[in-house]
Amino acid sequence: MCTSWLVVAFCCLGQLCADQSLKPQIADPQLATNNPTLTTVALEKPFCVFDSSLHPNKSYTIHLYAMKESASAMISLVTDGSSKPLDSTFQQTNGGQLRPYKAAAFQVPSCASPPRLVDAGDVSKVSDVLKQYLFRVGDDGTCLYDPNFLDVCNPPLAPDTTYRFKYVLIDSTEGTVKDQTLWSDPIKTRRVKLPLQVDTWPGRRSGAMVVITSILSVLLFLLLAGILAAVSWAVM
Repeated sequence: MCTSWLVVAFCCLGQLCADQSLKPQIADPQLATNNPTLTTVALEKPFCVFDSSLHPNKSYTIHLYAMKESASAMISLVTDGSSKPLDSTFQQTNGGQLRPYKAAAFQVPSCASPPRLVDAGDVSKVSDVLKQYLFRVGDDGTCLYDPNFLDVCNPPLAPDTTYRFKYVLIDSTEGTVKDQTLWSDPIKTRRVKLPLQVDTWPGRRSGAMVVITSILSVLLFLLLAGILAAVSWAVM
């Protein structure tokens, strides 16, 4: 089963360059179930998106930026006046409310050598294969509270909140922005359900079901009453 849905996912990835190269895409449900969650969003990594901007003998990294949909479009820039990428953090931007923050930095995914399909059939390798294709925003629940954490902090997102995301190609040697995608479509995290809103029944009861249940309860009562009356009469 794992093999079949992973093969489908890899085939879909072949369309990423042609149809979805302009902005980050939320991961296909076949790749990431229960997505988004209350505090995370799984995105497809930008395979083949920046190939035309890559040059030999140069080193590049990808920066992923996030901001809340409620943030002003006027402050959505991720560069300063000298084409340097912003290093704004989650804390400095009030979690993306004030302006974009850098949520991740990773190597440019290789369009020429993706994970081998043969590994998809090995359950022990499925997790590693998916990690090469997906990035989960909001997946680090401890970095905000670790004074010794020096890497890019990717803390949990806010529940029931709409975000946008952007991939940016960075020339590591010059430290400048070489290319970037558009901002993603709005993606909303899930809402926390209150206890009273949680349906504990296997299925919701319709009005007809309530009526039938009431009738059966009355009939059962009458039957029990009749049995008790018959027993009492026999004893007497």
